[in-house]
Amino acid sequence: MAEKPESDKAPVAGGDDFQTLFEESMRSVKPGGIVRGRVVGITATHVMIDVGYKSEGQVPLQEFLDRHRNVLVKVGDEVDVYFDSSEGENGAIVLSRERAAGIKIWEEIERAYRDGTGVEGVIVAKVRGGFKVELGVPGFLPGSHVDIRPTRNLDKFVGKKDRFAVLKYNRARGNVVVSRRALLEKERDTLKKEILKVLEEGVILEGTVKNITSYGAFVDLGGIDGILHISDMSWGRIGHPSELVKVGDRIKVVVLKFDSERERISLGMKQIMPDPWSSVAESYPIGSRVRGKVVSLVDYGAFVELEKGIEGLIHISEMSWTKKIAHPSKVVQVGETVEVVVLNVDPNHRRISLGLKQVMPNPWELAKEKYPAGAVIQGPVRNVTDFGIFVGVEEGIDGLVHVSDLHWTKKVKHPSELYKKGDVVEARVLGVDVQNERFSLGIKQLTTDPWQLIAQKYPVGSKVKGEVASVPDFGVFVRLEEGVEGLIHVSQLSAERVEKPSSLFKVGDSVEAEVIHVEPHERKVGLSIRALRKSEERREMENYLKREKEAGRFSLEAILNEELRLDRDEEPSAELSRTPQPAEKGKGGNPQ
Repeated sequence: MAEKPESDKAPVAGGDDFQTLFEESMRSVKPGGIVRGRVVGITATHVMIDVGYKSEGQVPLQEFLDRHRNVLVKVGDEVDVYFDSSEGENGAIVLSRERAAGIKIWEEIERAYRDGTGVEGVIVAKVRGGFKVELGVPGFLPGSHVDIRPTRNLDKFVGKKDRFAVLKYNRARGNVVVSRRALLEKERDTLKKEILKVLEEGVILEGTVKNITSYGAFVDLGGIDGILHISDMSWGRIGHPSELVKVGDRIKVVVLKFDSERERISLGMKQIMPDPWSSVAESYPIGSRVRGKVVSLVDYGAFVELEKGIEGLIHISEMSWTKKIAHPSKVVQVGETVEVVVLNVDPNHRRISLGLKQVMPNPWELAKEKYPAGAVIQGPVRNVTDFGIFVGVEEGIDGLVHVSDLHWTKKVKHPSELYKKGDVVEARVLGVDVQNERFSLGIKQLTTDPWQLIAQKYPVGSKVKGEVASVPDFGVFVRLEEGVEGLIHVSQLSAERVEKPSSLFKVGDSVEAEVIHVEPHERKVGLSIRALRKSEERREMENYLKREKEAGRFSLEAILNEELRLDRDEEPSAELSRTPQPAEKGKGGNPQ
């Protein structure tokens, strides 16, 4: 096999022509370089290749096997090989595919270094300080050159096939240092120039989400990044940008603002679609019933998604007619579908107020129909406060008996003097305020107001006896019975001037006086010791005159003159209030 078979040799036209062709072939194919040949045979150990030399060459079959021991060539394929020497065993020329590949790779590395182009390779493993890259020859990729931005997860690059720039090389030592970042930066700069040509406000572009923060996402537009703020992602409310996008997503965005000097770009995603709030008033009229999904819970209520981009708030006060809700989670859960009533729509501030309790009948309206004013109810005392007691009427509805409605006459300092929690009481319905959700009750209204009988019980001119309850500067209060007190004004204590009532009376003293005025509606009784004294004197005089008349000692004229004198001495009882009143001037001159 040292020489070609006769059938494979070129036809001989003449001796001179053959000699010329042979010499040209020998001159063009020489040892020590890369030649192109054609596979003419495959044996168990070698691949026979015709490179146009005087004899065929052979390459160890091992150089044409893959990792699964499969032969990578077939007869007729053209391959590049290195012409190692003119003759080997059996007179065949020695060729090497591996050396040819190595030489070509180094040539490509040199060209990439010289021209600034890249070489293709695969990152095969992590090593100290970077990565091992298979370029055909081993290469080193520093960790700082694997990407444009620093990254913590370096394992994701292992196994990645890419192109790399050659930073430096030493062919003699077989060392190559490459950079993936250099090509990415070069590519980014090229794309950046192109994108800046078309970049302006209102332009819709497609980009890749590079990074996500709590306030938005950074989008790579191709060589330049823009910020997509969370408020410009959706017409609706979102808690975090990751709810809508994730790193690596390809999304469409619109340029909202472009600062060419600082190269800052503000992007929007929701602006590509129509604003649903522009027609929300027509879509959700006040009073309509709608269904939605609970998407978020806060301390003060629950947000309900009515449609994509439209959310309404159910305030905690609108969740139940009667129950005091501690937290919205006691009533609704995230993901639950609820029926609600639209209470208010504010498109300008993008707010919709919703009500959950309005879907159900208002128990306060039912209570007003069931318990009209004047009706008598019975229930347990649920709570005792400074201003009254709360009585259970129905589940979730308590009625208030104000402290002023506990007793007609007794002065109650604190309701706990009369009632305690758990006591069962009867009360009369005073009224139901549906709008303010108030149920008013009265206990004293179960009985007749004793002041309505005071005028009959203590008529003007009658003599009463009582105990001094208090002694203010303007008079003396006398307790006539439980809850009923009368005032003896300072001017009515004596016929003589009294400077200080306390000089004559003290609390607990027994007092007799005459009723000179009664005002049931004002709950006032006017008393007078002075009037009582005059009445007693008048009665004594009347009795005396009566006796004298019967004895014949006075004439009729004398008796009449005495009665006129008594009438002139009688003074009007005008001081009825708790404070002194100025004396009224007589009409038509001073009294005689």
